[in-house]
Amino acid sequence: MLPQLRKAFWLFGITVFIAIVFLPGYTKLQELRDKARDLQRKIKELKIENALLQQELKRIANDPVYQEKIARERMGVVRKGEVPIKIIPGKE
Repeated sequence: MLPQLRKAFWLFGITVFIAIVFLPGYTKLQELRDKARDLQRKIKELKIENALLQQELKRIANDPVYQEKIARERMGVVRKGEVPIKIIPGKE
């Protein structure tokens, strides 16, 4: 029975040694996979945002009605003869 116990001890020791050697590398691999997945998601989001911005840029360049809307809303531009009215929200 002693030789079987010795074999089991050696087998356990080898298993623990292998776990100690490979576990940090496996953990690092999982971290890198997670990071790569996050970066892929971020790239996908940025591509979508870029496409939307490209569409808006084309619309601004080619649509005079949209140009006027942007100028009025964002820059406060008014037509000749118009009186700009600014509404200030109450303190209530």
